[in-house]
Amino acid sequence: MTPIQSVDQPGRLSVEHSAIDGIRVVTVRGEIDHTVKDMLSEALLSPGGATPPRTVVDLSGVTFMDSSGISVFIGAYQAVSDTQGWLRIAGAQEAVLRILQIVGMDTLISCHPTIEQAVNA
Repeated sequence: MTPIQSVDQPGRLSVEHSAIDGIRVVTVRGEIDHTVKDMLSEALLSPGGATPPRTVVDLSGVTFMDSSGISVFIGAYQAVSDTQGWLRIAGAQEAVLRILQIVGMDTLISCHPTIEQAVNA
């Protein structure tokens, strides 16, 4: 895994990248709000601004997400869709998953209980 940023303050965001069978896995921990939206957006894009065609975002370590996170995911979804790729969410905790469901994000971006299920869907 390649850490993007790791902050020791509780609730702050950390992001790591790894790959499973050529699928990019972005593991996010902490809280997603307006103060970290740019960092999350950058983490979902490849170096040079290219977006990988297949990405799973592991939200199992995310304890809070506001509308800023929704906006970032919509932007990332549009970017991968433009390249015939996909974006999937894995492991969202109940509070975060509920937000995704309330705004209908789970109908746009498929949500899965585990990384393995998201990779193999």
